[in-house]
Amino acid sequence: MDERSVQFREWQCRERRLPLTRPLVMGIVNVTPDSFSDGGKWFDEERAVAHALELVEEGADILDIGGESTQRGIAPVSEDEECRRVLPVIRRVTAVSDVPISVDTRNAAVAREAVAVGACIVNDVMPFAGDVAMAAVVRETGAGMVAMHMRGTPQDMAGLTGYDDVVGEVEEELRKALVFAAEQGIAAGQMVIDPGIGFAKDTAQNVALLAATERFTRLAPVLIGVSRKRFIGELCNEPVPTERVGGSVGIAVWCAMHGAAVVRVHDVKATRQALTVVQALMA
Repeated sequence: MDERSVQFREWQCRERRLPLTRPLVMGIVNVTPDSFSDGGKWFDEERAVAHALELVEEGADILDIGGESTQRGIAPVSEDEECRRVLPVIRRVTAVSDVPISVDTRNAAVAREAVAVGACIVNDVMPFAGDVAMAAVVRETGAGMVAMHMRGTPQDMAGLTGYDDVVGEVEEELRKALVFAAEQGIAAGQMVIDPGIGFAKDTAQNVALLAATERFTRLAPVLIGVSRKRFIGELCNEPVPTERVGGSVGIAVWCAMHGAAVVRVHDVKATRQALTVVQALMA
């Protein structure tokens, strides 16, 4: 599990160089009233900050702070509202912790403001397509970027699952995103890719993409985000998102063993424990 590709040994995130010699755990902080798993739980600023710092104590290497739900069918929020949700949390967390902060946004203006108050990574579910100005933000700030694969938008993606070869098509579309980033002056070392599990994919397609994790690592470092998602519930007959921890951790460990550089999770402590034990067994 510690054998990372020699060409992707670190992630350039502004002044930081995050080592990719072991899998990094990215803890999720949803400052939203409507996220699928924990919507509303951390919507209050005080609770969001406390939760973020708790995830750091549990072993998070990165925090991913977002102010807009991307679950299917949810209406987008305004730029001002998204900033109102995330900027105070980012500012307060960076004041007391040096853990790298990622802002989960598809809005370039929000990304720029977030970087200005301390974020060093932009996690964009609609890389460049959702807001072409995002490339300029990443280039000018030197932030790390996660380019996730999705067809359509969160509002219409459920009807866009028609693929002839889901792995090959997602791979090609991610490759094009990397080419576009390079053309815009973004360094290869700033880029991480995400196959977008659950975004315009059905359960069988999600499984196929996860099984191909190692294939995606040929393009760039790979982030995998499966935590508590619907397809785990479908595989395990578990309708309650918070009861999908076992499946989520199992996939995170499997993907890490097959080259994933970052796993994005709600349950940091359980994931960190599992990764630590497996690393010890494989040493």
